[in-house]
Amino acid sequence: MTPVPSTEEIRTALEAVIDPELHRSIVELDMVRSIDVSANGVVDVTVSLTTPGCPIKDHFQTAVSQAVSALEDVTHVNVYFDVLDDAQRAALQQKLGRGSLPQGTLARVRNVICVGSGKGGVGKSTLTANLAAALAGEGKHVGVLDADVWGYSIPRMYGLGATRPPVSAERKIIPLDAYGVKVMSIGFFVEEDAAVVWRGPMLHKALTQFLQDVDWGALDYLLIDLPPGTGDVSMTLAQLLPQSRFLIVTTPQATAQKVARRAAQMAEKFSLEIAGVVENMSGFRAPSGEHYAIFGTGGGGELAEELNVPLLGRVPLTMPLREHSDGGAPLVLEQPDDPAAQAIQQLARGVIATSPPEPELETLPLYDGGASQPAAGEVPTGARKPAGMSLPMA
Repeated sequence: MTPVPSTEEIRTALEAVIDPELHRSIVELDMVRSIDVSANGVVDVTVSLTTPGCPIKDHFQTAVSQAVSALEDVTHVNVYFDVLDDAQRAALQQKLGRGSLPQGTLARVRNVICVGSGKGGVGKSTLTANLAAALAGEGKHVGVLDADVWGYSIPRMYGLGATRPPVSAERKIIPLDAYGVKVMSIGFFVEEDAAVVWRGPMLHKALTQFLQDVDWGALDYLLIDLPPGTGDVSMTLAQLLPQSRFLIVTTPQATAQKVARRAAQMAEKFSLEIAGVVENMSGFRAPSGEHYAIFGTGGGGELAEELNVPLLGRVPLTMPLREHSDGGAPLVLEQPDDPAAQAIQQLARGVIATSPPEPELETLPLYDGGASQPAAGEVPTGARKPAGMSLPMA
């Protein structure tokens, strides 16, 4: 009789399957409900998900199948799913030390980049809006969360005004789409140009809702436009998004560089990776082509060297950059030959180049949902492919 892997060997192999939101192995999280091994080398694995209709079900289906298939003498892997009951969810919440479990809304976002600065007035929102459009122009799926709740300006920069986003049948907020970018902002939910006067707990609740109750879908990049400084909003997002990276924006002058360092210190305090530095307003480029270093020179490079991170771009200030921001159309799309637009396009390519590579997982076709499910320990007819049970929808 052909030897087959033991249950413990399979469980050890499954330690390589990581929940993309909880950042822990499904074995450590006790999400592996059962493992059955047949004499013919067919392995049945049942995984418990945190919520019905979990949008990352396919991730687990592929990852579990690949992890177990790599073991010697495994001929096929069937992956089944169930859902944690209330007691199991409570136990997992207690184990993780958190009051709620993620709903999978951000699990399909490959890269979360917080765009921050130590002070206001450095052009961070303008840079965020154009960088998102430039990334979309590179063929990436991109979203922007305007987390600058006091100085929200992203809606205006995309020409969206105070449009109210729709809500799906699953009671998820649908981001508005502008120039191929998914956009969400507090500006969509208050009167136009109204002041937002909220204390920390209300801010925390609103930001949590923007992350967990918005249907972001599958994104290559979610850019988060942070408010200036290192206050409640920045700390909340750092805690909610431990997998995010920080992009620090500064102007060339020494004063801005020193203040931007504080934002970097906050990122380091929360053990967040700093993706790089962008020197914005890197001189004024006049329509005649003349260059004026009105904010000095070298501050961005000095900060990048001090933090030991790349200087991803130097973006000059041009008149069209301001005009198109006020007019609600990204400069990189309207005037791609403008010096500022070209610098932002180069920045986008730098962001892509420094992003973690996408895991090279073998693409496994899903089992034909129209056919009957195979019995436990049996291989479905046709090509070898993982098969999962349909989950009940909430």
